[in-house]
Amino acid sequence: MRLLSKDLRLQDVTLMYLTLLATLVVILVASYQTTSGPSRTPLRYHVPLDPAGRLELSWNVSYARQEVYLELWVREPRHGVLLGMSDHGELRDADLVLLWDDGSKSYFGDAWSDSQGVVTLDRQQDYQLLEAHHTPEGLFLLFKRPFSTCDPHDYLIEEGTVHLIYATLDQPIHSLSQLNLSLLQTGVQRMLLLRPDNPSPPLPTDERKLDVLAPGVTIPHQETTYWCHMYELPRDMPRNHIIMYEAVVTPGNEAIVHHMEVFECAPEMDSVPPYSGSCDSKMKPPQLNSCRHVLAAWALGAEPFYYPPDAGMPFGGKGSSRFLRLEVHYHNPLLVSGRHDSSGIRLHYTPSLRRFDAGIMELGLVYTPIMAIPPRQSSYLLTGYCTAKCTQTALPQGGIFIFASQLHTHLAGRGVRTVLVRGGREVEVVQEDKHFSTHYQIIRTLRKMVNVLPGDVLITRCTYNTEDRDKPTVGGFGITEEMCVNYVHYYPRTQLELCKSHVDPGYLQKYFSLINRFNGEDACSCGQPGVTELFSSLRQPGVTEQFSSLRWDTFSAEVLDSLYKTSPISMHCNQSSAQLFPGDWERQELPQVTDQLQRPLYPCEGGGRPQMPASSTPTEVRPEKL
Repeated sequence: MRLLSKDLRLQDVTLMYLTLLATLVVILVASYQTTSGPSRTPLRYHVPLDPAGRLELSWNVSYARQEVYLELWVREPRHGVLLGMSDHGELRDADLVLLWDDGSKSYFGDAWSDSQGVVTLDRQQDYQLLEAHHTPEGLFLLFKRPFSTCDPHDYLIEEGTVHLIYATLDQPIHSLSQLNLSLLQTGVQRMLLLRPDNPSPPLPTDERKLDVLAPGVTIPHQETTYWCHMYELPRDMPRNHIIMYEAVVTPGNEAIVHHMEVFECAPEMDSVPPYSGSCDSKMKPPQLNSCRHVLAAWALGAEPFYYPPDAGMPFGGKGSSRFLRLEVHYHNPLLVSGRHDSSGIRLHYTPSLRRFDAGIMELGLVYTPIMAIPPRQSSYLLTGYCTAKCTQTALPQGGIFIFASQLHTHLAGRGVRTVLVRGGREVEVVQEDKHFSTHYQIIRTLRKMVNVLPGDVLITRCTYNTEDRDKPTVGGFGITEEMCVNYVHYYPRTQLELCKSHVDPGYLQKYFSLINRFNGEDACSCGQPGVTELFSSLRQPGVTEQFSSLRWDTFSAEVLDSLYKTSPISMHCNQSSAQLFPGDWERQELPQVTDQLQRPLYPCEGGGRPQMPASSTPTEVRPEKL
């Protein structure tokens, strides 16, 4: 490998030599091993970028150095390749790293796109090229970048979803200012770039496996397909603990199988018709809609999911269902036809029950149209509470330990955050995703388990964007309605299955009356639904109609926001039987937070080990051939 700058001085050579020595140490620390060519040990994480399998990304994370190491493989680089990160996959305001040639020489550099997609070379070159080489399989680029660079044009790498944009360059680039992302054939891939660095616990010797697969599927000739397949367990299957699960993807379909979930049906269901077909088909048996309890969830690039050594998810036996629903999402933008698939999820379980049963608890907002988002909002917040009264009532003395969570909104959701509050102070962030996408929902293992004690408060806040909508978006089950949920995985299992809230209905009616009077209109009674009516199925047109009848402007949106932030709430502190815990749960005061968490400083902000100064010029590249 030879990395050349245009003007080499003695100081430059010395700096490059020291840099290469430091890089060697870093790579060893990051457990990156090289031999010759493509047979070397790969980086820990891996994801295909494009459906055709021409671009792949592998990476390692160093939390000690606050850096990420990335290796990009390109089957046919032509005149270059582009990789970028932006808030939600937009081509504008993106942080870019490029390899390009001008017809005679190749360069590697840090760049960014403006609001029109025009590319500009960054004055602060924060991507550092470590290695470049050609093999018969294609071009490999190994480079690194700090989580934070304090460069306003760079993306802040945080825990949560990262939207990667990618493209190959078909023509020489004499000046990056000639490049406009909107004119390229680009793609987007979602992934978790930062992963927990915890070691995987060993599996027991009596571990058993169960493959929940959808056999013999011919992937439909369309971009998006949700395929449902019913799986029946043996009738006499005893109680076990699921201790790990992983994806089983048919070879060759790695870039098309986007995500998969296994749902357990309601235990009281004695029979479910066999079915294997589109989840949207009118032929799908209605009983499948009662299969909602998530047992496993996987998305592209996710690793095997391990339960803590002293806990497992109950599976089989009394209180469990014999019926499972596998849902596979196929993403086929190239409209590949005739491709066969038998993908699914492999459950690893043990008959030797562990000390604790693991459980799943719902946090956030109740599914109700009482909670709504006004139209044309760029960033609108809704908040759900699990109050101190509920945790005091329902949790054991030593509390529970949250080890994983699955965030959930529908199409308008842009961010989700759950924080633990104790004594009015934010103590710990349970899970946060500032770039959330409903198209990338997996169960995420926490780097550190969170202990929730009786009397603690859990606050879940969701951010929505409705700039493309002219009507209000109400809460509900429909994909164009909204949710704000965090399914937290924890142990030991308790009777508390749902700890969620919504604004008091009486205060919402006062809001409707105020806005209608302000606009000189009669208040719409629309049945004036009470709490019972609001939560009975298919009896919720009253509130929805009232929201739709409003004249939406800045005033009505701001008053609704103020109502949600100040009015009393109704708590749903529900047992696994769906019954409320004993107590008065109506018109509860909002939990008060007097001290908010401050994030730690990044090295570029003066927090910890200083970073090597970034270059101001791109690097000329002459890849070695192996």
